[in-house]
Amino acid sequence: MGMPTHLSAGDIEEFGREMDAIRNEVMDSRGAEDRAYILKIIRWQRSLALGGRIVMFLSLLLLPAAALPYSGWPQFLLVLGFGGAMLGIAKIVENMEIGHNVMHAQWDWMRDPNIQSNTWEWDNVCPSDQWKHSHNVVHHTWTNVLGKDPDVGYGVMRVTAHQRWKPKYLFQPITNFLLNILFQWGVAIHDLEVDKILEGKKSLKSAGPLLRRIAWKAVRQLRKDYLLWPALGSLLTVPVTLFLQADVLHIALLAFAFIVAGNALANLMRNVWSNIIIFCGHFPIGVHHFTKEEVEGETRARWYVRQLLGSANIGGGKLFHILSGNLSHQIEHHIFPDMPSNRYPQVSPRVKALADRYGLPYNTGSLTKQFGTTTWTIWRLAFPGGRITASTLPAH
Repeated sequence: MGMPTHLSAGDIEEFGREMDAIRNEVMDSRGAEDRAYILKIIRWQRSLALGGRIVMFLSLLLLPAAALPYSGWPQFLLVLGFGGAMLGIAKIVENMEIGHNVMHAQWDWMRDPNIQSNTWEWDNVCPSDQWKHSHNVVHHTWTNVLGKDPDVGYGVMRVTAHQRWKPKYLFQPITNFLLNILFQWGVAIHDLEVDKILEGKKSLKSAGPLLRRIAWKAVRQLRKDYLLWPALGSLLTVPVTLFLQADVLHIALLAFAFIVAGNALANLMRNVWSNIIIFCGHFPIGVHHFTKEEVEGETRARWYVRQLLGSANIGGGKLFHILSGNLSHQIEHHIFPDMPSNRYPQVSPRVKALADRYGLPYNTGSLTKQFGTTTWTIWRLAFPGGRITASTLPAH
């Protein structure tokens, strides 16, 4: 808990100057290679999304035959599932490596009107303007400060022993599971501060404008994924159904239902993956938390230290980092939130070396390790007490 005591105020300020030097060097070197990277990622993501939908539609050509007694469902379901998985990966990349980072203004320097933080609307039921407030403004300013950062347990979970235990936390393993599979909906209502409304600290009326905005965005997303695309799929089955002299209405309804299922699979994949990556960057063992008093009069250098101590990285290869939105480099992202995400793997060794030189912890580990300690933390802290250290983890 809190700031390190072995560093003097002068040490911390020097640490901050060295962090600034890393940041300035990278930001001054942004150019054609970075531009090519993000444009390539966007093309890849859109091609993957289109390809996934095409594969799902192609699977519908097998549906009329599959629905007849003499043909099989396995081939149809396999192709449909493959298309849904492709779309799921596309949604992951759009939310993680593109949308999240575009909205952090990482690419505003390009002056490309199609990739600007103030105009980007992502494929998510959470309106981008609300996300930018709750995430960019509140969370990144007050990272892991108890009573200031709503991301410390999201108002529904206890993720540090420094949070006072309440009976509602007994249900947090279930809450965690629901938040995992419904993550985009949790993100959507995050800025509402539902916990404060339930505690009477904030009026429901004050949340009215936010709720209307969420409803507007949710209707657009639900209509796209669960009405328009399924309806188009139904229409595509008509010619083949007529040729096979099958029941047109029956096949059309089946097609509608299966495209809904394929899109639901894609959204589920995005929700589960996003939840895992974000939780593993914030809640594993070794992540520090802070009091309001500890951050009073905080300088930029002390803010850097807090970001370092309040975050955790996840090891992996290049594709893993892209699929995580480079939030596998959560430490670097918290320290340099507006730095192009493709630069995080480059600066990570330098940040770690700087942390080592100043005797500061650099929390990193495999996905298995970080997910394991995160899950153990959530389950253990559902009960009273529970200071989590390496020695309190269950034996392997």
